[in-house]
Amino acid sequence: MRQNKEGYYVNRHSCFLLQYQLVLVTKYRKPVITGQLEERLKEYTKAYFEEQGIKIQALETMPDHMHILFDAPPQINLANYINAFKSASSRIMRKEFEKQIGKYYREPCLWSLSYFIGTVSDRSAEAVKHYINTQKE
Repeated sequence: MRQNKEGYYVNRHSCFLLQYQLVLVTKYRKPVITGQLEERLKEYTKAYFEEQGIKIQALETMPDHMHILFDAPPQINLANYINAFKSASSRIMRKEFEKQIGKYYREPCLWSLSYFIGTVSDRSAEAVKHYINTQKE
């Protein structure tokens, strides 16, 4: 995605600015996202989103959830994308941090089945970004 000087994205056939806030919660709200798992999850998330051409504006974790503010192209199917991300990130984190995750779950899981996604306007994006970046304070 390429941005013009007004901050909108441009491709061959459209001009757009689609921003979303995503909140993923760990299963049963267990405080799993800590230490090296937290850092690896952030690293994996950035790479996964970048690979799909999705720009992360803000990303932060708490022990039981993760917030992501991102810009996406219009052709992406958000439900499919989010579910694929949840499956892939869960599989990778369970493989790399089996002991840490195993303390909380017997079954192979990390994320709750549900998630929150909301649209963000260009006027509210800065407030959401500030909230995400300062939630640990």
